[in-house]
Amino acid sequence: MSSLFPALTATAGGPDHSDRVALRFGERSLTYGQLAGAAGALAARIGTAAAGGRVALWAAPALETAVGTVAALLAGVPVVPLNPKTGERELAHIVADSAPSLVLAAPGDELPAALGSLERVDVPVTGDGEVPAGEPGPGAPAFVVYTSGTTGPPKGAVLPRRAVATTLDALQDAWQWSADDVLVHALPLFHVHGLILGVVGPLRRGGEVRHLGRFTPEGVARELGRGGTMLFGVPTMYHRLAEALDDDAELAKALAGARLLVSGSAALPLPDHERIAAATGRRVIERYGMTETLMNTSVRVDGQARPGTVGVPLRGVSLRLVEEDGTEITASDGETIGEIQVRGDHLFTEYLNRPDATAAAFDGEWFRTGDMAVRDADGYVRIVGRKATDLIKSGGYKIGAGEIENVLLDHPAVREAAVTGEPDADLGERIVAWIVAADPRTPPSAEELAAHVAVQLAPHKRPREVRFLDVLPRNDMGKIMKRALHG
Repeated sequence: MSSLFPALTATAGGPDHSDRVALRFGERSLTYGQLAGAAGALAARIGTAAAGGRVALWAAPALETAVGTVAALLAGVPVVPLNPKTGERELAHIVADSAPSLVLAAPGDELPAALGSLERVDVPVTGDGEVPAGEPGPGAPAFVVYTSGTTGPPKGAVLPRRAVATTLDALQDAWQWSADDVLVHALPLFHVHGLILGVVGPLRRGGEVRHLGRFTPEGVARELGRGGTMLFGVPTMYHRLAEALDDDAELAKALAGARLLVSGSAALPLPDHERIAAATGRRVIERYGMTETLMNTSVRVDGQARPGTVGVPLRGVSLRLVEEDGTEITASDGETIGEIQVRGDHLFTEYLNRPDATAAAFDGEWFRTGDMAVRDADGYVRIVGRKATDLIKSGGYKIGAGEIENVLLDHPAVREAAVTGEPDADLGERIVAWIVAADPRTPPSAEELAAHVAVQLAPHKRPREVRFLDVLPRNDMGKIMKRALHG
């Protein structure tokens, strides 16, 4: 495997990126030459202090987080990104489980007591170090990213260097991602989406990443208007952009000028797709991945941007749908729901210190995603929800919560919607809709919403109960936390 960062290593006859901007966080920026010097100096220190171990990274939305990541990867030391908002108990578990040799942080960052026993190394953004000549093999671990488990403490997914390179190169193929692209985003840097796709991705291509620090429609308009070509976001961000478009001509112009608008981490509601397309002429494309698999599918830039789908399997990804008993579903009829299983070089190696959980996650070579989907005749995949929370078995039917949510969101009196299943003596499970009304003073009636769904989908998919909330519970990536919804 070649270097993860070819633009940082001078090769005979290769392009010279040294004077090109690599990273920009607000008013702070580094060229490739400056990044190579700073990361090279830190890599030498990390390689000595953490040889054979791991480094924790205080992953604040700052220039130092990107430099620390690059330095650790150059040194061949796996990175354990830490969410600065993680609670004390969870953080203590992550530190004990991953046993890092030291913690990287920006100078001046205040670190919690759970990190007090670790040697602290402040990340420099200047230096004249040399980029190490050799890097570990493709199977060597690059990251240990902790997943938020639905039960028990988070598990550390060990992502090999092969998986990082495979996913990023497959996205290069699907999106025609090049050194000329300037990526704009404000994603958290302790997740796969923001750190691996959003920082390592542009640097592997030799392009530029501009991180906003904090998401605002104004920041998006400014950076796209100054030459940004790609935007990464989550549905919450695109929803705010859609709402701002009505009164912001500059934002509409900036989004229209972008080469690629990409949404991920959760499904983008159809109404937001349509509002953005109507105002800008530009379709948001979706992709599908998770911590353990990195990216599995995407709408291709040279394909049809079809709202409600996550596109086709990426190059090198094998994908199948299976029944509950493990039987493979051969139908591509857009109706038959099955669990997504994937295999390929993009997969994680193991859950750290959890051989039992690792074994349970696989069906032979196939990783069990726990995500339920249907596949259309042309190979496009549509996610209908998580097996544990979004597959509802009601009256003998298998129903995906996602399609009901999209229809509810299309009702003018609905601002937010989530759908769950609850035990029912007659139906097995009844469909429950959780609604945030557009105007709390005049919420829609349960009968009105049930009729709306029954007409758009089928009568058996209508909600049998509607509950109103002021706000839906979400995590830091904007995903609705359905396990927090209960009667």
